[in-house]
Amino acid sequence: MGAAALGGALALTAAVVSPAAATAPAGHGHGAQTRYVALGDSYTSGPAIPTQVDANCARSDHNYPSLTAAADDVTDFTDVSCGGATTAEMWKPQGTNGPQLDALGHDTTLVTLQIGGNDIGFGSIIATCAGLTATNPLGSPCKDHFGTGGIDQLTLNVLKTAPKVSDVLHAIHQRSPRARVVVVGYPDLLPDNGVPCTSAVVPFAVGDFAYLRDTEKKLNAMLRVEALLHGDEYVDTYTPTIGHDMCKAPGERWIEPLVPAAPAAPAHPNALGEQAMAQALLDRVDGHGRGHRV
Repeated sequence: MGAAALGGALALTAAVVSPAAATAPAGHGHGAQTRYVALGDSYTSGPAIPTQVDANCARSDHNYPSLTAAADDVTDFTDVSCGGATTAEMWKPQGTNGPQLDALGHDTTLVTLQIGGNDIGFGSIIATCAGLTATNPLGSPCKDHFGTGGIDQLTLNVLKTAPKVSDVLHAIHQRSPRARVVVVGYPDLLPDNGVPCTSAVVPFAVGDFAYLRDTEKKLNAMLRVEALLHGDEYVDTYTPTIGHDMCKAPGERWIEPLVPAAPAAPAHPNALGEQAMAQALLDRVDGHGRGHRV
């Protein structure tokens, strides 16, 4: 399959569902009746954000699942998100963290899942793109690197991750048939308008800002479609975080750059970013804006 066909496939899946189409089904209740389990990677766990409650998984008690549980008065809450997790860690231990799916039970009523970034190689992509900048700072060396041979490798990685996410969602429904399952997308990392801000802390070539932005959008589109195909919900955290990307000044940005100024991992949400994702999730769980504020 050529690059155009791959891009077309993702464009088609993105067009299958719009934000308005992902209407929330009838819930299973929330608040004190909710048995909530959070699954995910470092964007969920909140590395370096105070207070860290699990060193193995770099998990914060102020990540978005914890904020959501507190705002919605959830009394039965389990967070097994873990930094570095891929879809494989849903079934296998990660250090002292057991298989994430083992946290689910027949009586679980709400599950959130944010996964896929590490499956496509998030960390290595950031490192590779930053490292290539010096070779062509005004061009798009990262895009050129991953497009060698006429096929964009990152687009291909997203497509290869789709069945893995599908398997996770299928396993969630098997273990927790009563659960309301919410797939959480990734927040806006770089300027949505594609305008570059190349610097020592955001060291990407001018032409790669739009490329990396588009790659993230493809990942989120895939997650949205997988949620739709499994009858689940999708929470868009990208749109509400536009304008607060890593190029913005401290205090205004919700994503830290590669050299963070606030407690957070490089290229990850800070405390404000986790709050924004919690609010997006609460708006979905409680009914589009009628819920609590964090």
